[in-house]
Parts: sequence; C-alpha cells; structure tokens
Amino acid sequence: MPKKKEAFASPFVPAEEQPYPIPENWCWTRMNYIAQWGSGGTPSRKNPLYYQGTIPWIKTGELNDDYIFETEEHISDDAIAHSSAKLFPINTIVIAMYGATIGKVGILGIKATTNQACACGVASSAVYFKYLFYYACSEKDNFVKKGKGGAQPNISQEIIKAHEIPIPPLAEQQRIVDRIESLFAKLDEAKEKAQAVVDGFELRKSAILHKAFTGELTERWRSKNDMSLTDWRQVKFGDLGVLERGRSKHRPRNDPKLFGGKYPFIQTGDVARSGMYVVEHSQTLSEIGMEQSRIFPKDTLCITIAANIGDVAILTYDCCFPDSVVGFTPNGLTSSKFIYFMMSTIQRELEANAPATAQKNINLKILNDLMINLPSMNEQKEILAVLENIFEKQQQAKAAAEAVLAQIDTMKKAILARAFRGELGTNDPAEEWAGELVKAEL
Repeated sequence: MPKKKEAFASPFVPAEEQPYPIPENWCWTRMNYIAQWGSGGTPSRKNPLYYQGTIPWIKTGELNDDYIFETEEHISDDAIAHSSAKLFPINTIVIAMYGATIGKVGILGIKATTNQACACGVASSAVYFKYLFYYACSEKDNFVKKGKGGAQPNISQEIIKAHEIPIPPLAEQQRIVDRIESLFAKLDEAKEKAQAVVDGFELRKSAILHKAFTGELTERWRSKNDMSLTDWRQVKFGDLGVLERGRSKHRPRNDPKLFGGKYPFIQTGDVARSGMYVVEHSQTLSEIGMEQSRIFPKDTLCITIAANIGDVAILTYDCCFPDSVVGFTPNGLTSSKFIYFMMSTIQRELEANAPATAQKNINLKILNDLMINLPSMNEQKEILAVLENIFEKQQQAKAAAEAVLAQIDTMKKAILARAFRGELGTNDPAEEWAGELVKAEL
C-alpha cells in the first residue's frame, strides 16, 4: 500500500465532526487513510473487439451488496491498455457513485475491472476488508445524502475518501464481522422460510381449490349427510344464471367526453387486480358515456373474456364495464361466490378455447356452453365455508411471512448501526488504541 499524501491537517476526525460516540480504544478517521481508492473506465464501444476478452468488467447495476463472482461483460487486455479501466484485486470494495445505484456496494470475489461510475477501495493493513465492506453497506443513505446533482445525484471519489469511518483494533474488527455474519445468517434463514410461505401461497391455494371442485374437500360432509359424488350433476354455465357482456360501443373509446361523470366504470385490469371483490375504480362514465353502456348491480360476478381470460371479481357496488367483461347473475342454483372460486380451476380450459389471435379472447357462447360439475346448494355452502376458513388461515400465514420479509432489511440495518458504534458486545477495552494502526499507514 503506497503512502498517502495528507489531504487533511490530521488523519483523525476532529471531535466536533465525529458522527457519534465510539469506544475509547477506537478512533475516527477518514476512508482515505485506510484504503487506496481508484475508479475504472469504459473502453470505446466503437471497437467491438474490446468487449471480446476474458477480463471481468463491472457496471454499477451489478453491485449487489455482496460478493461478485460473475459479470455481464468482459473486456480484453487491449481494452485496458487503451482506456482508463484497470484491474483490481480480489477483496476490493466497490461503491457506486452515480445515478440510481448510488451507494450500492460490492466486494470482488474475482480480479475485475469496473466502469468509471465505481469507486474501488483496496483495504490497507489498518482495516479488515470485510469490515470496510460492511461499513460501506451501512453508509448507503449517508452517501446518497452527500450526492450532488439533479434527479439522480452523484458522489465522487473525493467524497468517499473524506467520509468518516470508525476504526476499532484489528481483533475487534474481526469479531464485529463474525458477529454481523452470524446474525445475518440467522436472518437469511428466516427470510428463506418466510419467502417459501409467500411463494407457496398460490400453489397451496390451487391445490385446495382442486380438492374443493373434485369433491375431495367435502368427502366427510357427504358421508355424514348420506350423499355421494353421484349427487353432483353436470350443467351448462348458462343454465345457472344470466351471462351478459358489458357494453362499450363508443368510438373512439378514449374520447374524453365519455368519462368524468358519476357512473363507476371498471375494465379487465381492474378485475384482475381486485382480488375477490371490486372495491374501487379509477374511471367513471359521463352521461354521454352511459348512453351506450349499462349499469350492472352489486353482487354481479365479473368475468374477463379478453386479454387475461377468466379473471373474476364480485362487484360491491353498482358499476359499468366494457364488452371485454361478462357479468354473471345467478338464478338460485348457485351463488356468485361459488362460481368465483370455481372459475380459478377452469381458467386454463377457458384460455385453451380462445382462438390463436394477437389478443386472445373468448365469446359468450363458449361461456354459456361451459360444462360445470355442480353439487347441491347445501354442499356448495359447505364448500364455501371450508374454503373461507382455510383461506383465512392461509392469508394470515402469508401476511405474517410478508411482515417478516419487510422487517428483515430493517433489522439488518439496525445490526450494522450497532456494530459500528461498538454495541454488539464484542469490544475489549484492553486492546491497543486503533489510532496506531492509522498512524502506521501515513
């Protein structure tokens, strides 16, 4: 490590500039004094041969707050010779200086070059490279605050070099890193389990619905009520109620005169995003828009027949929709809620009936002729009761898992904040003052 020219009157941060208190055998210095900093460069894109080499070349978008072992692009020795790109050693700490990625950090697991938007720090003997890495990760928000510029601020190498860093004795740096990695490993394990719960929600839901509409879910109920699957009957969807397309014959459809009135209006995307119930809308129809439309009553089941075929939701208020949505009103043989759950099990069948066009769609005849296995009304009610009970518990488990996922990043930030204040319970006050390590680098 080359000796550095002093950029400041002292390598130590004056008391009035120190961000927060630290243990007595630690010291505040600046990142200039504990690492050698440089940046990379971008070889000319006009010479494609520069990008046909084997030397890893990193862009800021590849910084992942973790080790980097692979890169999207590679450059040649000739590219390095004819640009400001340079090869950095393994364990170099890389910090993004520009734009949307400002403050992102990486640590080289391979020898690599970078573009000029990366600041690269090679740790001195005064600092453990992983300690520097985790500290840089913890300072992202502060780097962003120091950014200058417009909508996407930038920081410079000079800002990074001048940035304050608390330095403990080397043995304590190692203990801090060990404690951070131990705590992070536990959090990552919790995150993996929570993510599995979230990721598996739709799969579990599909399995439960399959059991519901093949009779498996209510097998015991039928046995207790002296019934069997033979009591189920096949009926056409159209025999269970009225299926009617929405109306939107306006031309052009985006004419501003059609919108902005008092009549709620939803489209296929609103149905897809609604979940079980339509509870809000982003558009309304004017009196002119209503002239060629109609209002469907509350409790109508909406079924999309274009774009995303077979998405369903139940209206919670009177509403209008276009002809890419079909409204279903049951006639007493079933309920909107029962058909809502059933539709998710036959969505693929509906999509398979769509002609191979640029935008898939099905017509009203396909829906009317769709054959449905229908239990008795009493068994339908039992199926709904069981489904709602199961899904409530499943949703609670999913919400709890999502809460864990939301907290983990916050918990990691809190661990890092405590680590660099000497609050992890690892510091040994008897160890030599860390300032001697810094002095040795001058």
